[in-house]
Amino acid sequence: MGGLMAKQSVRVKINSAGVVALLTDAKVSADLEQRGQRIAAAAGEGFEVDVTRNSDRAVAFVRAATTEARLAEAEDRALTRAVDAGR
Repeated sequence: MGGLMAKQSVRVKINSAGVVALLTDAKVSADLEQRGQRIAAAAGEGFEVDVTRNSDRAVAFVRAATTEARLAEAEDRALTRAVDAGR
């Protein structure tokens, strides 16, 4: 009908403890582990995954664990190019 819609105000209150509980949940850690493993596999030999928990969230790191892997990243960007495998 083309009329103006009434403006409504929406208030959102974040439950911080709930968000932290979600971000540190074992299922989130497991998902990060799987994504990290896919990235490491796509990057090639010598890359490994570490999953840990910061104060408020689970985090995953994929790193070059061998000299060969470090060279592959430095010369060919093997890990950088493999990031999409974690999607």
